[in-house]
Amino acid sequence: MKYAVAVLTISNQGSKSESSDKCGKIIIEMLKAHSFEVVKYEIIPSEFSLIKEKLIKYSDELRVNMILTSGGTGFSSWDITPEATEEVIEKKVPGIPEAMRSEGFKSTKKAMLSRNIAGIRGKTLIINLPGSSRGVQESLEAVIEELSRGLNMILRIQN
Repeated sequence: MKYAVAVLTISNQGSKSESSDKCGKIIIEMLKAHSFEVVKYEIIPSEFSLIKEKLIKYSDELRVNMILTSGGTGFSSWDITPEATEEVIEKKVPGIPEAMRSEGFKSTKKAMLSRNIAGIRGKTLIINLPGSSRGVQESLEAVIEELSRGLNMILRIQN
């Protein structure tokens, strides 16, 4: 089964076309290599209400199976992606960000500074990824093999 995925990059500069979105491109290529179908891709500024609005729209209206965000998981004042995500999810899935941080920690101790979270809203799995190319790739590599199993559980499909 192909799962429908939305990729949402949260970047103040990227939303103004001031920089290219390497992270979003990495996510899309990795998803395609694992038979996921990217049905929506967007770059938005780091605005709390806008992040929430997009997560709700993709989950409730587009009914995607999974949303992967990139960016906004650091320590700066504009890093608000986890807080916006937390307001829209119904269940937390702590194992996903734990696995991502654990894998990232093998190559850099900076991984412990990521505040990414994961959770479920209705039938949609939402995962926050870092805003660096290396962080996105390492984080997604750490969990991508098991994402289909998690989506099957959300959709109650037997393996």
